[in-house]
Amino acid sequence: MSGLEAFAGMGLDEVVAAADLQTRVDTKYLLEPEAYRRFRGYLAAGGDWACLDIGGRRRFAYESVYFDTPDLLTYRQHQQGRRRRFKVRTRLYADSGECAFEVKVKGARQDTVKERLPYAAADAARITPEAAEHLAATLWEAYGMAVPAGLEARLRTDYRRHTLVNPAAGVRITCDEDLRCVSAAGSVASRPMCLVEVKSARPGGAADRLLWAMGARPVAVSKYCLAVAALSPGTRGNPWARAMRECFPNPVRV
Repeated sequence: MSGLEAFAGMGLDEVVAAADLQTRVDTKYLLEPEAYRRFRGYLAAGGDWACLDIGGRRRFAYESVYFDTPDLLTYRQHQQGRRRRFKVRTRLYADSGECAFEVKVKGARQDTVKERLPYAAADAARITPEAAEHLAATLWEAYGMAVPAGLEARLRTDYRRHTLVNPAAGVRITCDEDLRCVSAAGSVASRPMCLVEVKSARPGGAADRLLWAMGARPVAVSKYCLAVAALSPGTRGNPWARAMRECFPNPVRV
């Protein structure tokens, strides 16, 4: 049994209405699968949480293509902790075939702001003219900056995700598993780990307090940055060294 049947199901429209959170604070944790199952059990026992359910399915396959410059500008911005940083990707919901073009920037309070554009799945590995306009407008409004030259698809991450929602608190928790990173250099797969993100308007809510009580601590981690570091051993990845050790202790390209 997956354990997700312990939660009431909630449709996508209900999730969006309850906790859309396109502007939010993301607090990330890396948990061993058994620790995550315990955490999920505590949430289920409380009765306040539901699970995203679409057509009876509660775990979903995601494919995210990340765009960067030849010298990996967006990777370096994150590595250096720049306040003015951004991320450009497409996200394909593999089970439904739906796709979106996304630009993530940091708001004035260092919260995450995500601007989304519906996208054709066939265009997931390129930036269309419409997406280029969307990207230019987003970066100019957020930072007064132009689009850097040379943005192209650099790698893809594949994983499975399920989403828990607390409608009353307006909080979402996502759990990503089975992470695989793919680029022209090859591919690597993470050992079994759960990347848990608490997405809320403010940090330090009940879910975060529960994780802290279990001994978990927030971790600096980005699937894109992890993928770059894992696929390019010579690339420095110090801010997420802990995450690298836990997910890719001995990365082997296949």
